[in-house]
Amino acid sequence: MHIKGKNQLIIRLLLPVLLISCYGKKKEAVANNSRGNSNNLTIQADGFIVRTKSLSENLEVPGTLLPFEQTEIRPEITGRIVKLNITEGRFVKKGDLLVKLFDDDLQAQLKKLQVQLAISQKTAERQSELLKINGISQQDYDLSALQVSNNKADIESTGVAISKTEIRAPFDGKIGLRNISMGAYVSPANLITTISQVNQLKLQFTVPEKYSDVMTTGRSVAFTVSGAKDKYNAGIIATESSVDADTRTLKVKAVVKDRSSALTPGAFAKVILQMNHDDKAVIIPTQAIIPQARNKVAVVYHSGKVKFQVVTTGIRDSSFIQITDGLHPGDTVVTTGLMSIRPDNKVALSKVQ
Repeated sequence: MHIKGKNQLIIRLLLPVLLISCYGKKKEAVANNSRGNSNNLTIQADGFIVRTKSLSENLEVPGTLLPFEQTEIRPEITGRIVKLNITEGRFVKKGDLLVKLFDDDLQAQLKKLQVQLAISQKTAERQSELLKINGISQQDYDLSALQVSNNKADIESTGVAISKTEIRAPFDGKIGLRNISMGAYVSPANLITTISQVNQLKLQFTVPEKYSDVMTTGRSVAFTVSGAKDKYNAGIIATESSVDADTRTLKVKAVVKDRSSALTPGAFAKVILQMNHDDKAVIIPTQAIIPQARNKVAVVYHSGKVKFQVVTTGIRDSSFIQITDGLHPGDTVVTTGLMSIRPDNKVALSKVQ
């Protein structure tokens, strides 16, 4: 009885071990069978025949429309406004008087200096006649001539001071909103209004630094604005002297060639730049490229089998990408199901473009 009980105990201890061992072998067999089925499974995918096509790379960047010229109107000196000729939104010509400051004191001083100049000139004329007959010394005549020169210099200085009481339009343009009223006492710190040259506009935008070498003066660019279906043109006139170190972009400025009521200063513009063009580019769909750590590959299909081919890419548009090395016209690449395809899989193409 003792031996029988001992055997039963051993069987109870070994039974779980045997069951676990059998389960593990069964699980391994199932896994091996699953892998075998996966390798034998035919994957359905779409294909694309490599071909040549005219391809352009277009770059879209945001831009801003600016007035051709714009400046703030501020007084040069402190004074009280006695004449205000600013109508908001009105177009003015270069040299038009916009603001006049009080200058009665300067006008009085100018008249005084003019009288002094007339007297000193007559004195210099009389002394010039006396000098001819040796009636006075050369030094006396020189002093009277010096007084004439001083009077003229004082008149010129006063005239400059008077001109500073007049604020005139620096160029043909449109007046902005007025910030002061008649009779106000203003200083150079006060902004009176702004003037903008809006009959012609500038377009300002930035491009990534890798395109900085093609942003040459005279290059034509196209752009669109919100609310207008038309496409407008501008010509590059200048670029910033260096690339911005923070954004790694280059600032570009162009002159708008078209005129339209839809183009207003400060409006947002979408700039369309055609960077590269190839009339016979070898192309495949963009989604056919699989990026990897060090290179890019495409899945090439031939007689039911696939091969992962390393490729070199060039320019691209919204649908296609140029292949500069690795593929040739007539090759077939897989365009769908790329994440599930392995090199040893069988592939059947359901649709070929």
